[in-house]
Amino acid sequence: MQEKPGLRETLELMKDLRRRCEWDAAQTHESLRPYLLEEAYEVDDAIRAGNDTLLREELGDLLLQVLFHSVVAEERGAFDFGDVAEGFLHKMKSRHPHLYEGGERQSWEGMKARKRASIVDGLPADLPALHRAFRLQDRAAGVGFDWPDATGPAEKVEEELEEVRTEVARGATASGNGVPDPLLEEELGDLLFAVVNLCRKLGVHPSLALDKANVKFAERFQGIERLAKERGIDVRDAGLEVLDGLWDEVKKAGNEGMGK
Repeated sequence: MQEKPGLRETLELMKDLRRRCEWDAAQTHESLRPYLLEEAYEVDDAIRAGNDTLLREELGDLLLQVLFHSVVAEERGAFDFGDVAEGFLHKMKSRHPHLYEGGERQSWEGMKARKRASIVDGLPADLPALHRAFRLQDRAAGVGFDWPDATGPAEKVEEELEEVRTEVARGATASGNGVPDPLLEEELGDLLFAVVNLCRKLGVHPSLALDKANVKFAERFQGIERLAKERGIDVRDAGLEVLDGLWDEVKKAGNEGMGK
């Protein structure tokens, strides 16, 4: 069986493209930024779809970005792909001392915390808010600021929800131009942050949980739209009672389909 190509061949191809393709030769770290983000999202979509063929293709596109930036950096005399690989090997081995250095198993976040001056160091400012909340809490837990179990976070969710209810009871809402009441916005933010922490403590990533909830809601509402069309109902003026009834039908049919 012929040996499959590896990183050496992919790296050489990238260097060749930089020499002979006008578009590739014109790119910089800055110009490549949107593509890096796009490719990462496309990998995520392939994982969500459970499509191995697509995942293989999208991982190749993401690898292209790693190679691209490495070659551009090498041309600038900053570093090359070998330096990237060397840094990766050193980092992974140092974070698994019980496997490679004869040491004891240690908390990943705990080890990284000892090298940081603050929990925000190195955390990208543009991370999606839900994921950033999770990472901030994870880092705080790495230095011991954490509840021993999920009881504390669950009680915190109840506390924050009650504070939201208090703001709603006093009449807090968005103004006519859509600007939210500042105190209500703050309390809702605290509630979301508390829910993220509860997810983290229970071993569930909030972004993945919310993504699945989004998919479920979208599928069920599309079911409402299908039923409404079949029955000649215009969802835009059907009203809550009718839509709620259709929702219950769709939900029941879905649960029966799963054997629930």
